[in-house]
Amino acid sequence: MKICLIGTGIYGLAIALELAKNNDNIWMWSENPDIVTEFKKTKKLKSIYDIKIPTSIHLTNSFAEALKDAKVIFINCASKYVDSVCTQIKPYFKRDMQICIATKGIEESTEKLLSDVVESTLFTRNISVISGPTFAIDMLNNEPVALAIASLKRKNRKIIQSILTNSRLKLRPSKDIIGIQLCGAVKNCIAIASGILNGLGYSESTQALLINESLHDIKDIIYYLGGKPKTILSFAGVGDIMLTCTSHKSRNFSFGYTIGKTKDKQKIEQYLTKNTVEGYYTLAVIYRLLKHKGIDIALINIIYNIVYNGEEPESLANFLIAKP
Repeated sequence: MKICLIGTGIYGLAIALELAKNNDNIWMWSENPDIVTEFKKTKKLKSIYDIKIPTSIHLTNSFAEALKDAKVIFINCASKYVDSVCTQIKPYFKRDMQICIATKGIEESTEKLLSDVVESTLFTRNISVISGPTFAIDMLNNEPVALAIASLKRKNRKIIQSILTNSRLKLRPSKDIIGIQLCGAVKNCIAIASGILNGLGYSESTQALLINESLHDIKDIIYYLGGKPKTILSFAGVGDIMLTCTSHKSRNFSFGYTIGKTKDKQKIEQYLTKNTVEGYYTLAVIYRLLKHKGIDIALINIIYNIVYNGEEPESLANFLIAKP
């Protein structure tokens, strides 16, 4: 079975290597010709991560080459590019192809879930999403990790499970494609808040307070937007929140730390310039989406005001301890 991955960042590479444990025909698409040239010359991708690349993995800049005869397409690009990518692959897309979204986030301009973006552009319902507590570096180091796999169709989930599950990667199925995506998106905003608290010098106890409060808020967001509140207990929910809200490996957490520690606009801008911080963009989209839906989530409002309106970071701690 030919599998195509769109996006060759470190997480895309990690997914490709997991797939290579079970499959022998994997094609990665990159928009960067230098990466493809590097791979063809060295059979490595040191510019991404210095690790042995199996012969079953191939790289290309051509959508036509990557998608020809592919049965499954993994989307690993940043959320803001998903719509553009779907538009570009549309001429090569076949109705029997499976799409698996590994990207976390919400489409910025339309405020749509990424599964809705894919469905409306490619006119398919063969869509799954994966999300959970997995840093790319840990997957590359072959550590035991787990993901939630969600789809409206059992057949779709089974196909992705069959090609991706291995002795070091567990996939737990879910029907709640809405809730799994919202967990993966909103937790990035909470990770920024957790980083802010850490940067301010607050202890793990205060971070635990934030995490506990956020679980209730994310559960409410899932409910109001049509998902199942119990999905907060999934790998994509509690699992991913615990991971990204407590580690400097998370760029969202580190971004928040920069805000809380320095309160320096220039350093904050420099961090955003040098790093892709999905939570920064997702926060703005979630804030607008909730406003448009008439949903008031005070924690999201506080984080937004600190990040976008320059409100004093200490207001987050004050909010958490305020009387309900």
